[in-house]
Amino acid sequence: MNSQIKIALIDDEQLILEGVKMLLSNEKNISVCLTSNNGPDFIEKLATLSGDEFPQIALVDVQMQPMNGFELVEVLKEKYPELRIIILSSHYKTSILGYMVKLGVSAFLPKNSDRKTFIEAITMVHKNGVFFTAEDHQMLFTYMNSSAKKKSLFEMDDELSEREKDVVKLICQEYTNNEIGEKLFISPRTVESHRQRILEKIGAKNTVGIVIYAVVNNIYSLDKM
Repeated sequence: MNSQIKIALIDDEQLILEGVKMLLSNEKNISVCLTSNNGPDFIEKLATLSGDEFPQIALVDVQMQPMNGFELVEVLKEKYPELRIIILSSHYKTSILGYMVKLGVSAFLPKNSDRKTFIEAITMVHKNGVFFTAEDHQMLFTYMNSSAKKKSLFEMDDELSEREKDVVKLICQEYTNNEIGEKLFISPRTVESHRQRILEKIGAKNTVGIVIYAVVNNIYSLDKM
């Protein structure tokens, strides 16, 4: 059971909840540990869970009441920054990509995605922290070529130093602070200081935000993930 990817589902449509849960029940390495039909209820339930019970990934619907998916993501990223979030939406997300990227969402999936893409997204988010479809790739490359959109994603007063970029590249490869320290011949405490400074500079919430910043700014290639 410990090797399974623990998933939480939040959607105000009961049929969607039951359908997704049934789909995932056929996957041996994925288990649904929590379901909820609204944001406040989900937040309450999370607070009661022990570490072993806590989900690693939350699948969050956008259009919900009384708290929509965007509001829920903001709360979750503040309270549980390491919880990885996949947004599910009936509408494609071009208009919200930048906002969600800055919050540190790991993936965006239309509800009409096929089963293969759905399972792949969960697996890759668990493994690498992010998942991009071909359409996501194209939109991110568009952002790369638009300085105005770059600034809207990451409002920075100071550019990253070369050492900070080195740290970013290693973070993208999922090295720990100790491993990064060994590679760069610095202490783990210094690595952590760099990590916090990077987060402050780019205005990201967590490691996912660092990875996406690196992709958008051509510091790290998607092809390496």
